[in-house]
Amino acid sequence: MAAGYLDILRARHAARLLTGTLVGRLPNGTAHIAIVLFTRAEGGSYTLAGALAAVYGLATAVGQPLLGRAVDLYGQPRVQLPASVLSALGMALLAVAGFGSLPLAYAAVVVAGVFTPPLEGGLRALWPSVLGSEDRVHRAYAMDAVAQEVMFTIGPLLVTLLVSLWSPAAALLVINAIGVLGALSVVLSEPSRTWRSAPREAHWLGALRSRGLLALLGSFFFVGMALGSITVAGVAYADDHGRESVYGWLMAALGLGALIGGALYGARQWSGPPERRLRVIVALLALGYLPLMLTPGVVAMTVLAAVAGVFLAPAIACSFIVVDRHAPRGTVTEAFSWLVTTFGVGAAAGTAVAGPAVELGGTAWSFAVAGAGGVAALIVLLSTGRVLAVPGHSAVAVRGPEGDREDAVEPGLSQGRQA
Repeated sequence: MAAGYLDILRARHAARLLTGTLVGRLPNGTAHIAIVLFTRAEGGSYTLAGALAAVYGLATAVGQPLLGRAVDLYGQPRVQLPASVLSALGMALLAVAGFGSLPLAYAAVVVAGVFTPPLEGGLRALWPSVLGSEDRVHRAYAMDAVAQEVMFTIGPLLVTLLVSLWSPAAALLVINAIGVLGALSVVLSEPSRTWRSAPREAHWLGALRSRGLLALLGSFFFVGMALGSITVAGVAYADDHGRESVYGWLMAALGLGALIGGALYGARQWSGPPERRLRVIVALLALGYLPLMLTPGVVAMTVLAAVAGVFLAPAIACSFIVVDRHAPRGTVTEAFSWLVTTFGVGAAAGTAVAGPAVELGGTAWSFAVAGAGGVAALIVLLSTGRVLAVPGHSAVAVRGPEGDREDAVEPGLSQGRQA
């Protein structure tokens, strides 16, 4: 596996695109953590912290598909960089203005969320033109999944480090400034500047006219809900144990577990329908979330968090295979952005529910929201099995330098798309 990843990274532009995308996504990947810590440091309640994080998630949910469709229509540089700058300015406004005016604070997180650039979907749209062959493209998806979990492991630790060295406000400013630099690196690259989407059928629903994609989004709403609730529950658990650093370790353990799971998942080739495998992975994901309700000591809880994260990256990886099979032609960035949107809406719901759950029933209740989200995600997949069994198209497209769609063959799971 390592040799295969090195082969990808040696390809021209590959390392720059992967690194720039991960750095550019850092503000979004750590936003809920940073918002919760900033709110608590300013004297706000768990409910206010959860509400602000929820509004950010909902705003991201609105912006991602709109920006994704704009990327498909107008190209990446015209959309990604301006969006990144506006998003960073929104977070800067929150950090500077604080909670002197609650409407202004909510407006700031709305701006930050709506203009979060769709870098994740953009990267997966670029891989075919950068790497050429299908085998290398799908290996890049697996590498992307592992690298993404590195970001989610390091991100919480970076936020807590910045908070401890300076302040939560400084953490918001620094993280978002770094994000703009990442987006700038991507959009100035040749692949980003020359990429064009495949021709698309004019339809107001865009990617959402695919029933299979809708079924997948319904399931991953609840996966996002589970993750969003853990953001608030983790802070409550850290407060219970009197150490702010505990929160960073729990989030890092969750990311580390996902990193390990993603590496193991990408190390082998898979056969059989991806939709069937996704049901198994989500069932295991739900099973991993349930023990968090026990809220044992810090060491045991950190281990449980790592175990809970193991099946997250494989679930995301497998979901991108399903997206690829069900997305209508010419909607690649939009389709991936809808999955990000689903996570945003789900995470918003999770944070909104977990905040009051902490105050009404304690930390264990907030972790119960995560377990319920995992179970609900599985139920959706089981109930929509027939819809997901019929792909929207049977071929994976490989785009040329200008984004034209070439003939492709049925991928099979040995070439499955990874997150």
